[in-house]
Parts: sequence; structure tokens; C-alpha cells
Amino acid sequence: MTDYQAILDEIAEKMRPNFGKGSVANYIPALGSVSPDKFGMTVQTVDGGSFSVGDAAEPFSIQSLSKLFVLQIAMSDFGDEVWSRVGKEPSGDRFNSLMKLELENGVPRNPFINVGALVTVDMLMSGEGDARQRIRDYLRTLALNDSIDANTVVMNSEIAHSDVNRAMAHLMRAHGSIECDVEELIATYCYQCSLEMSCIDLSKAALPLAVGGYSKLHGDTILSAQACKRINAVMVTCGMYDGVGSFAYRVGLPAKSGVGGGIVAVVPGKLAVAVWSPELDTSGNSYVGTVALELFTSMTKTGIF
Repeated sequence: MTDYQAILDEIAEKMRPNFGKGSVANYIPALGSVSPDKFGMTVQTVDGGSFSVGDAAEPFSIQSLSKLFVLQIAMSDFGDEVWSRVGKEPSGDRFNSLMKLELENGVPRNPFINVGALVTVDMLMSGEGDARQRIRDYLRTLALNDSIDANTVVMNSEIAHSDVNRAMAHLMRAHGSIECDVEELIATYCYQCSLEMSCIDLSKAALPLAVGGYSKLHGDTILSAQACKRINAVMVTCGMYDGVGSFAYRVGLPAKSGVGGGIVAVVPGKLAVAVWSPELDTSGNSYVGTVALELFTSMTKTGIF
């Protein structure tokens, strides 16, 4: 039996020389104040085991990790219709780039870059119920934690510094790719990004993706097996922005990152793992978190390749 706790403890020790090699996100001022030396990691196994190290219980801003869960809600609501609104190919560009959007008639390359996430949020907002509440409650259900909520300081900071996202939304609205009011869309998108979760929360939330949608931990079917298969595939090809190839080469797992420094990854049939360290590499992925996951898959021999 794999001793996950001993492995996490060893990884935490090996991480120390890697701090200081990345940079905390500062284009959102509220994120720039986070201590750069934070590190937490949690493994949640399909049989109910939970193993953590470091700052794994400390909530942080999930940012683009939210896109993974909003996509799940959209697929539950709309099925494969989602892919008529947004593509499933890697963009090769920064997560907030407009270049391909204009060239490709306002259709985003995938749901994990900002433009694609705006489309999936737009889909939820066009349906029944309050989209913000649905997203928050879905994450509370997945994480088994009713205290999950948005950080209003981060949310307001993001809304005040969303000019590029507004430009994207207006361009897509001109092409008919989104339907909602742009300011309402931006506010909802910033809300989802400002939700705070811990590594413990995120490992539980991602676990259904490791087990075909049914999770003993949750005692319910969260997603269809088909949806899990498709989402895991898009995570492999698009989940790490323009660093997706390097991440697949080094780590070899379906994963999604956020500029708050979090990464969630899935080992199909075995576990979900979440890591948090705020310093980012040039692609906007956690520098130390990526190293930690590379060590994890090497030590446990759990990469999918």
C-alpha cells in the first residue's frame, strides 16, 4: 500500500529550494498581497483516504480552478451543446489573450481560457436560478463544506481590473457568442474566481472526475461517466494554459490551474490531488505546485503516460 503521507512529507521537504523562482500574481492587486512561501498539498483517494501536508487547510482564491466546476454544471445542464459554443483545442496563447478570438469569429478555443469561461458562465446565466448561488452551492456540495464563499475584497479588485475580460466579452457579444449583459457577466465571472477553497476542499471536489462521476465520498453520482471522460480529456489538452505541453511532459495527469497558485489533478481510478503555492511561472501556473506534482507522479508512478 502506498504511504501517501510519507510521500507528501518528503515532497514538502524537497520543495524548499524552489521558492523564490516564480512570482505571485499582481495584475489583480488583492492577489499580490498573498505570502509567496505558502505551500499545501492534499491527496484524496477513491477509498476515502485523505492525506495532507503544509498549508492544506488554508483557504485561498481558486481563480481559474472555478472554470473546471462551472464547466461541469454547464455540461450537466446542456450536455454536448456546450461544445457548439466553445471549442476543445489548446489555444497556445496566454489565458487572457484576444488574438485567436478575433481571427476565429468570436468562438473561444476551449472553456479553460478566460474567453471560454465567459461563455460557460453566460450559459449558466441564461438558465434558471441564480448562477452565482448555483456555482457556490455546487462547490459546497463537492467539497462537503458549507462555509465556502467568495472573498469580496478579491472580487471587487478583479471587477475593477477586468478591462481585458470586458473587451473579450464585448467582442464575443458582437459575434453572438454570448447573450448576457457584459457587466453582469463580468461580475458573475469575478465572483466565481474569488471563491476561496483549501487543498482539502479541492481534492474532495475533484474526486468524482477520478471515478467516472460516482463518488463513495459523496454517496452520489455527481457527473455522468461520459462527462468525466470528456472533461478529463480537455484538462489534459487545455487545463494548464500555454504551459499544457510542458505540464503533460513533466507531470502527466489531467489537471487545472488557477493564478491564485492552486492546481488540481486527477489519477483516474485512484485519487485526486490538490496543491497550492502562490508563486507562478511564466504561463500563470504554480511554479512550486508543478514541481510538487512532478515529484508526486514520479514517486507514486501514477502518471497516465
